[in-house]
Amino acid sequence: MPLDANNRALVGAGLRRLRAGQGCAGLQALIDVSRRQAATLTAADIGFALAPRINAAGRLEDMSLGIECLLCDDPRRARELAEVLDGINAERRGVQQQMVAEAEDALATLSFDRADGTVQGRASVCLYREDWHPGVVGLVASKVKERVHRPTIAFAPGEPGGSLLRGSARSIAGFHIRDALAAVDARHPGLIPKFGGHAMAAGLSLDVTDLPAFQQAFEACAREWLSPELLQDAILSDGGLPPGDCGIATAVALRDGGPWGQGFAEPVFDDVFEIVRWRPVGEQHLKLELAWPGTRQRVDAIHFGGWTGAPPLPRERIAYRLQPDDWRGGDAVQLVVVHREPVGA
Repeated sequence: MPLDANNRALVGAGLRRLRAGQGCAGLQALIDVSRRQAATLTAADIGFALAPRINAAGRLEDMSLGIECLLCDDPRRARELAEVLDGINAERRGVQQQMVAEAEDALATLSFDRADGTVQGRASVCLYREDWHPGVVGLVASKVKERVHRPTIAFAPGEPGGSLLRGSARSIAGFHIRDALAAVDARHPGLIPKFGGHAMAAGLSLDVTDLPAFQQAFEACAREWLSPELLQDAILSDGGLPPGDCGIATAVALRDGGPWGQGFAEPVFDDVFEIVRWRPVGEQHLKLELAWPGTRQRVDAIHFGGWTGAPPLPRERIAYRLQPDDWRGGDAVQLVVVHREPVGA
């Protein structure tokens, strides 16, 4: 949901209560198992740490576990439930990682350009594998959409061995995905048994034998509705931050200026940096030590999903968010990289 004035007031009030330790026992336990600090909790912590643990139960097992945790008033039972949800979420991450890797392999058949992250000659992407988990296809669609900047639908069998597919769609700005499905349904009655959603996300069911016809119809709709400009991803930046302003005071002010989210985006800055040191973190992420050209000032940065197997260039233009580094604590800050590109690109 967009963070309009009313929603910002509601989210802000909820965050103040959680930061004051007034959340229910279930939420407190989820904050603990996700290794977050209640006193500095942000909307991003809820979106990327707490909510995925609640949702993981419904994706892989039984959603009632997440509901019970949210309603639980007994701290001991809440902790037990939170730890179960944490374990299910770890399993979900493993399934998701494998499915995303398989999705990227499938993109190769669609002329996926790994250099610029686009799908040449296509306005949409539809992917399907008979061994994918239906509870995770929405996350796969989201990752692929971010990578190729195209409306994306990922399909999996609704039931093992069944012919009915469950699809989850994610869209880009300017393309109302639910209305697009309605247009396909109007043009091809009976093709989509069931669908629903909103501008940026939707779900649908589809018989596996109708998948080729649906892909063709959806691609035709996307080509009709999407202009070349909308198919070009853009990052809106507030410009560069002087090195002297990239300290803890600014980072805390930006954090506390939230809640940030859809319709009220967290500020993004960009500048040219020299990459002093770098190393992969895990299988997908990239840890960086950066310097402003001509200065001795250094700053740590993390690029989630930024490790592609190729080393970064010595000098790059980097778009980033400035945040307190909660792992190191104290006055430490880090740049959370949004995008990297060669200087002059």
